[in-house]
Amino acid sequence: MRVFVTGATGFVGSAVVQELRDAGHRVLGLVRSDASAQALALTGAEVHRGSIDDLESLRAGAAACDAVIHTAFDHDFSRFAENCVRDRVAIEALGAAIEGSSRPLLVTSGLAMQVAGRPGHEGDDCLPVSEGYPRASEPTALALAARGVNAAIVRLSPTVHGAGDHGFVPILIDLARRTGRSAYIGEGMNAWSAVHRRDAAVVYRRAIEAPRAGARWHAVAEERLLFKDIAAAIGEQLGVPVVSLSAEEAPAHFGWFTKFAGLDLAATSAVTREALGWTPRHPTLAQDLASAGYFDAKA
Repeated sequence: MRVFVTGATGFVGSAVVQELRDAGHRVLGLVRSDASAQALALTGAEVHRGSIDDLESLRAGAAACDAVIHTAFDHDFSRFAENCVRDRVAIEALGAAIEGSSRPLLVTSGLAMQVAGRPGHEGDDCLPVSEGYPRASEPTALALAARGVNAAIVRLSPTVHGAGDHGFVPILIDLARRTGRSAYIGEGMNAWSAVHRRDAAVVYRRAIEAPRAGARWHAVAEERLLFKDIAAAIGEQLGVPVVSLSAEEAPAHFGWFTKFAGLDLAATSAVTREALGWTPRHPTLAQDLASAGYFDAKA
C-alpha cells in the first residue's frame, strides 16, 4: 500500500512513517522544508513538497496514494483557534480528494472528552466544537464518513512520550525549572492517559490496514496517571518541591496551560486493543522520564 502521510517528520508522524516502512508499505510524506525533505528521504519514504495550507498539495498527495494518514497539526497554542480552522480545512481537502473511492483516511484527534466517574472509551463523543474548544478534527472526519468517505479517527493520549518529545510533559518540566517548583491543582487527582510514540504508530498502521469508516481508535497504553504523580516525578528528577495550588493560584504558575493541567483525560483502549490486536510494548511514561532525555541540561 502507498500511504500519504502529513506531518511526516513530526514527533508522531515520523514514528508512523517508520512503522509503515517496517511493515512493507510505501510512504509519500508531506514536508515543507529542504531539511525535512532530506530527513524523510533517509527513511526510504518518498518526498511530497507542500504544507497543510497548500490545499492543492494535499489533494495531489492524497489522490496519488492508496490511503491517507493526517498527523500534521500546528501546536502553537497562542494561535490555537486559527490552527484548528487550518486543520479542519486541510481534512476537508484530503477527504474531497478520495471521496467516491474506498481509500481510507485516518485523522488525528486528541482525547478531548470529559466523562464523570469513569475513563473515556472509544464510543464516547468528543467535546463539541466551541469557542472554548475549537478543534474540529474529529467532527470533520465524522462528517466526511457520513458522506461516504472511508474516514476514521485516532485519538491520541494527552502525553505521547519518547525521546524528542516536545509536548505537554516538557512544558511542565520547563515550568518547574523556571519557577523552582512542580505543581498540580487541588488534590491533583485528575488523571491523564499516556502512550509511547512508537506504540501509537502501531495503532495508525493497523487502523489503516483494516479501515473502518467512522471508527474512533484510542492510542492509550496507560489509562490513568494522576496529575499529582506526574508532578511528583518531575519534582524528584529536578530536585524541586512539589506543591498543590488552588484554582485561584494556578493561572499564575501554569499560565495558558492552566486549563490542560486541570483536565481529567483518563481513557481506556479496550476496544482498540481487541479490534486491532494491539498490545503496547514500549516504555511507560515513568520509564521515559527516567531515561529518555527529558531532564537533559538545557542551553
